Amino acid sequence: MKRTSNIGGQAVLEGIMMRHGNEYALAVRTPQGEIAVEKHEYQNFFKSKKLTTTPFIRGVFNFIESMIMGVKTLMISANYAMDEDEEEDKTEKSEKKEKLMMTITTIVSFVLAIGIFMVLPYLLMNLVKPFIASYAIRTIIEGFLRIGIFVCYILLVSRMEDIQRTFMYHGAEHKCINCIEDGKELTVENVRESSRQHKRCGTSFIFFVLIISVILLLLIPVESTIMRIVIRLALMPVIAGISYELLKLAGRSENPIINLVSKPGLAIQKLTTKEPDDSMIEVAIRAVEEVFDWREFLDEGKPVS
Repeated sequence: MKRTSNIGGQAVLEGIMMRHGNEYALAVRTPQGEIAVEKHEYQNFFKSKKLTTTPFIRGVFNFIESMIMGVKTLMISANYAMDEDEEEDKTEKSEKKEKLMMTITTIVSFVLAIGIFMVLPYLLMNLVKPFIASYAIRTIIEGFLRIGIFVCYILLVSRMEDIQRTFMYHGAEHKCINCIEDGKELTVENVRESSRQHKRCGTSFIFFVLIISVILLLLIPVESTIMRIVIRLALMPVIAGISYELLKLAGRSENPIINLVSKPGLAIQKLTTKEPDDSMIEVAIRAVEEVFDWREFLDEGKPVS
């Protein structure tokens, strides 16, 4: 098994959020060129610990938790990107209104993701149903169509300048984690030389979701249009649960089969991560050091002489 650091991260606007244990830190490059850092205790949205720790159940709840955390940290990073007048006006808004907006954004994002990547491919394939009699063939083609829509979506949004920079910060996040897990000191030089792909990435999770959905749908043949949509929605928690366990296993294993299964997700990460510049790497290092003692981690991994 590969020695992992159990650090989780996410790229935000001009910054990085890193989480370890019950703490998370957000480091953002301000318009003035400084690195602003916030450190907080992580508050679980779901109060029951069993929901986020029980295998095959935790996947869907941790996914929702990560979406909520993502929207929250994205809004915080957006505040740092404002000028002083905008920021002053922002502080006058009620906290309840901001939380409401965060909740609405999370729900809308979740519904759109389900609609675009799960329901839409089926509806498109339903148009050619009269020409393809085999349920299995239609389901497999639908799976490839789903992956194609996802890749096209990534290619489309990556043309936006802000998204390009976010993908660069995403690369800096992965490089920092890989640097530590490769047993190297967390310096700009070492991080720069590390890989920007990581098997625990959310991009790989989404790819696992797309693949597992095809496998499960092949096992439940239903011809009714309404029932097929219902089944796709009903299977989402199961799909997320299995995909999460695969992601966890891939992150700590160097088994050849696991590495082979991880390759497509790593390939797609070439689209969702870009090579960062040194200033972005500095931001990522600050975020890591706020929540994780990488020196102690490296010392624990050294063989006893």
